[in-house]
Amino acid sequence: MQAWIDATQQHEVTTERRRALWRGEWPTWLLIAVIHGGWLATLAGWPLLGAAPATLLMIWWCAWYMSLQHELIHGHPTRWPWVNRFFCYLPLAVWYPYEIYRESHLRHHDDFNLTMPALDAESTYVSPAEWSAMSRPRRALHWLNKTFWGRIAVGPALAIAGTWGSAAQRIARGDRSDAGVWLRHLFLLAGLLWWVQAAFGVSAVWYVLAISYPAQSLAMIRSYYEHRPAEDHKQRIVLNDAGLVFRVLFLNNNLHLVHHDLPSLPWYLLPRVYGARRSAYNARSGGFQINGYGELMRRYGFRPIDAPVHPRMP
Repeated sequence: MQAWIDATQQHEVTTERRRALWRGEWPTWLLIAVIHGGWLATLAGWPLLGAAPATLLMIWWCAWYMSLQHELIHGHPTRWPWVNRFFCYLPLAVWYPYEIYRESHLRHHDDFNLTMPALDAESTYVSPAEWSAMSRPRRALHWLNKTFWGRIAVGPALAIAGTWGSAAQRIARGDRSDAGVWLRHLFLLAGLLWWVQAAFGVSAVWYVLAISYPAQSLAMIRSYYEHRPAEDHKQRIVLNDAGLVFRVLFLNNNLHLVHHDLPSLPWYLLPRVYGARRSAYNARSGGFQINGYGELMRRYGFRPIDAPVHPRMP
């Protein structure tokens, strides 16, 4: 009897230690160290690695850094936003100020507005009114963006132009509320690019065009068909059973319905929750399930997955 009690107590102690480790978010702390360390080590080893392998590694680090930024926006690994911000504020991925991304992404989590142009900051759809005012070349770009390979090629350009264009329009209207954010971003970006070139011999132009833009393309594979128009807002969110590489790169955010249901859940627990409630989540998705990003590439590499105009807007 005493042996059984001792074994039970030992099991409870072990379980509590495991819970403490998970609550401490050590996987996220490890991820922070690996991404920042890998980014810096690749730059330091550039001559040894060679330009092509080093560039490919840098594309991975910058795309992974964007996934890390997303994770830290949702309150990880600490409960203090200023601490979390410290680890993802530098513009390693170049294009967007952290504050702008944070504000727009948190608005995106209003599930009732998902996919709706103007209301969902991350929607890839346009309104009928906007479409009717577009030139033919712009319409062609939006159709191209609806193909898998087109998304990789022009998706970042459309997103960057949209974000920077909106900022410029606000300033032109006299709204300078975000001017300080953009100035800080540009100041940090200029310093970062100067340091990368001065310390490691990697030109600023190469970093922006050969590293950062492809990293943005790689990151946007996840959002290619992450949401769709549907009457039930939960059926607008995908469950993508991705392979290991993309699960790691996207920090399990391919299980996007689980993330939208539990946005504060750490990335490493998403598969556990999905596995425990798989049938319920599959039913709630309304059949919006994809068997990995390879399926999207094969089926929609060169043909649009749907139309650019939102089908549920007047």
